[in-house]
Amino acid sequence: MMAIRRRNQKTLLYLTFCAICLLSGTGYLETRTKNGTTGCASTNNRPVTILLWHWPFGKAYPLDGDVCWHLYKIPGCNVVDHRSEFLNADIVVFHQKELASKKQKLPLNLTRPLGQRWLWMSLESPQNHGNVRQFANVFNLTMSYRRDADITVPYGELQPQDGEIDDVVTNKTSLVCWVVSNFNRRHKRSVIYRQLSAFVKITVYGRWKKAHLPAAKLLSTISRCYFYLAFENSVFKDYITEKLWRNAYLGGAIPVVLGPPPEDYKAVAPPHSFIHVNDFASMKDLGTYLQGLAADAMRYKEFFRWRREWKVKLSTDWRERLCKICTKYHCLPQRKVYTDLHAWSNV
Repeated sequence: MMAIRRRNQKTLLYLTFCAICLLSGTGYLETRTKNGTTGCASTNNRPVTILLWHWPFGKAYPLDGDVCWHLYKIPGCNVVDHRSEFLNADIVVFHQKELASKKQKLPLNLTRPLGQRWLWMSLESPQNHGNVRQFANVFNLTMSYRRDADITVPYGELQPQDGEIDDVVTNKTSLVCWVVSNFNRRHKRSVIYRQLSAFVKITVYGRWKKAHLPAAKLLSTISRCYFYLAFENSVFKDYITEKLWRNAYLGGAIPVVLGPPPEDYKAVAPPHSFIHVNDFASMKDLGTYLQGLAADAMRYKEFFRWRREWKVKLSTDWRERLCKICTKYHCLPQRKVYTDLHAWSNV
């Protein structure tokens, strides 16, 4: 009897909370799922309008019709790129690359409609952001590869496996491969490469070695390598790019990663699917480990067991990223302002 009474009390409290949400005008309910993530359910049917002020890198995509619904089955999301929609926009999105190069400017001369929020978007590492200090107290939201961004848009992510699993190529011809075009001797990845190459043979493709590798042959070439150097060009929080998700995972080679700490990789990558350089006392130890692993077929295959349960989804279309805003819109903070965007982004 007491249990029933407590359950009824919890139900009453929840209904009261729902009523408060509706009456207070917040417009959304926030719930927590079994795995601890937060989900949002809108309490109104008004479409959300997302205005993209300028296209990233100057490449525009068609926005005809209900793009978010037709392409991604996201309802009630109106993505536009006509600046005449400024007064109707719920969120205005600005891409940092064009702001940094001064090809685009913020419309600071315009008066923001009440409730409109501005979103700062970048998938670049902080070393390519340029001057972000000038944007103090300007932006309300962030979209980034960072897990702590308001809208997280990673370069790749895991989805449950629902089809046939491609076999990993077994007749591999190279121990370690690396595809690199922009080589800078001062970069940490260049230092690690030189140290590791003293102990194992590394086959290098790309503009740096004048060994051009067409995009159509990228994955098939990597598939013949036991290991792939998924070395990021800079080391920052959560900065894990297509070098891991596309080149290594889709290429069918075990990634040897250099980037943020192992904990950042473990938070997003399948368990026992990568080798982090930080886990070795020296590059000699790493080289010895790679040679031993390549020689042991059973141990090597263990690094691909994750493919039975998971598959990799790459994110390449800016429209999908923009539509994703609507899936989070009703749980986004209402009155947030980034007082020091530089401090937040430069981690």
